[in-house]
Amino acid sequence: MTKDATFEEGGEAPLNLGALDAEDLKVISSLAQDAVFPASEMKWAPAQRRFALLLNRFRWEDANRDRHGAERVRSVLAIDEVLRVSSQGIDRKDTDTVLSLLSVEFTPDADGAGHVLLTLAGDGAIRLEVEALGVTLKDVTRPYRALSGKAPTHPE
Repeated sequence: MTKDATFEEGGEAPLNLGALDAEDLKVISSLAQDAVFPASEMKWAPAQRRFALLLNRFRWEDANRDRHGAERVRSVLAIDEVLRVSSQGIDRKDTDTVLSLLSVEFTPDADGAGHVLLTLAGDGAIRLEVEALGVTLKDVTRPYRALSGKAPTHPE
């Protein structure tokens, strides 16, 4: 019998996670919460059926935050098998706008296809129609000190 991995076992290793179902996606969503990115870092490749974001992800999994301060890391959030992309509350012409990711959720259809919803702060959203759920989150740089020096907070 095996047990689930813990954050402590990951240490300082970069994340490289995949989600093939809604439960797995909850883990990725929690780790990507409060990631920020400029609108120019959203890419949809229709021929490859892939939508990707280059994020500045807050390292929620960092158990040593008290010792060295809050950190972020550049990460790629990629969604595969994308058939259609739509958005609201995002001015795609203003590529300098910084967006903040709040959550990533999957709503399945009866046939296994469905929709991935990326909810953004400020009432923005990106909706991806997918043939099947396939999401990856991969860190692509070393962690760096968060400019604010603090963990993000959400008023209740």
